[in-house]
Amino acid sequence: MSTIQAVVFDLDDTLYPERAFAFSGFDTVVERFGQRLGWGSAEAARMRTLFDSEQSATVFNAVLEESGVEPETHATLIAEMVATYRQHAPRIALHADADRALARLHGRYRLGIVSDGFLGTQQAKIEALGLAARIDLVVLTDQWGRDHWKPDPKGFAHLASEFRVPHASCIYVADNPAKDFLAPNRLGWRTVQIRRSDGIYAGLVAPSGGKPQAVIDTLDNVDACLLG
Repeated sequence: MSTIQAVVFDLDDTLYPERAFAFSGFDTVVERFGQRLGWGSAEAARMRTLFDSEQSATVFNAVLEESGVEPETHATLIAEMVATYRQHAPRIALHADADRALARLHGRYRLGIVSDGFLGTQQAKIEALGLAARIDLVVLTDQWGRDHWKPDPKGFAHLASEFRVPHASCIYVADNPAKDFLAPNRLGWRTVQIRRSDGIYAGLVAPSGGKPQAVIDTLDNVDACLLG
């Protein structure tokens, strides 16, 4: 019989494709600034291409430069674009296997989320995905400030305390081996990496102490990790 009582998920690229949020944000930026800058579908497509390149962190900078916008306006425009991107109402949906897993596990385990990211942005994602009604406890680490983003253990300790379950009875399913598993491993959680073929962080290497205890390529297989 399984000793697991709480199944806890990461959010981005675990339950839904993070790329979809980025593309939704780019479309919103183009919609808002298109008339002012003469931007349209070509610029939105260019942003998507840049997202999968070495310029992923400077997408807006690159498109502003390429489209000939006056350099002295870049700093102000970029700040406005970043705010628009982070604050937009995202057009996103759960991965099909995540939807099935949540339905299958509901009522059998306590279900939770521990996720990093800017608080308002993550709250908008939770709302867009309809997760408040399907998850027993959502822990967004930015509520305590960026110092408590993973690999800080506070989010995991808080969730276990709120659920009133021992750490050994918790499992964390996430996608980023560079940061996701250090804290839960130290606390004695079971850890599972979901390695999606299109995952943004799938190719990253885990640091010492940060390797997941199991790796799966679909949440349809997560049940086997809950046994034993």
